[in-house]
Amino acid sequence: MDKRIRTIRNLKKNIDLKKPYSFDEGLLFVKKSAIAKFVESIDVSIHLGIDPKKTDQNVRGTTVLPHGIGRNVTVAVFTKDTKCVQDAYKAGADLVGMEELAQKIKQENLVFDIVIASPDAMKVVSTIGSFLGPRGIMPNPKLGTITTNIFQAVTNAKLGQIKYKNDKNGILHATIGKANFTDIKLKENFLTLIKSIKKNKPNHSKGFFLKKIILSSTMGISIILDHSHLI
Repeated sequence: MDKRIRTIRNLKKNIDLKKPYSFDEGLLFVKKSAIAKFVESIDVSIHLGIDPKKTDQNVRGTTVLPHGIGRNVTVAVFTKDTKCVQDAYKAGADLVGMEELAQKIKQENLVFDIVIASPDAMKVVSTIGSFLGPRGIMPNPKLGTITTNIFQAVTNAKLGQIKYKNDKNGILHATIGKANFTDIKLKENFLTLIKSIKKNKPNHSKGFFLKKIILSSTMGISIILDHSHLI
């Protein structure tokens, strides 16, 4: 029997998967099950008390996790202002340009984690909207990716800024780091994410906003968290 499968089966014998655990307890179980041949991500799924069919109740935003997510974030910047170009490269942008960058992205099927643009560059960006949109990387002012402060936007992205948005079922999925992160780093990332989500709670959301939080790894088990102290 595969070692990973055997480990997970043994863990499940000693865990009540219907019981909510504290973050510390839950993380211990999740880490024990994260024994794939690669370093697994630690993820959270948050069931929100919203009606996702109503646009004024959808939740989306960005936040900079204090310890990043454990991988290099690739950033493309669209701007024509000389200072903004310099700021983008200074902050660590991977590619900066205008029409030639748009053409390169289309021809070479390049995919970035984040695309940032100055307002005057959106006419060019819109020409590849059909490429960026489905991949969820179209610049958006609400996410801080359409901005005149290119340096800060790129810096945030490189430091570990993540974006989040609920799906059609009102569930929000996010990565808070890697299984080789310390427990303290993962917990600080988790609490930073929760704080940001609560800050973006829709005014029309009624009842419990954070209904259920599930912690998991890429290939391991999922644990329900006791989040009563977060409400």
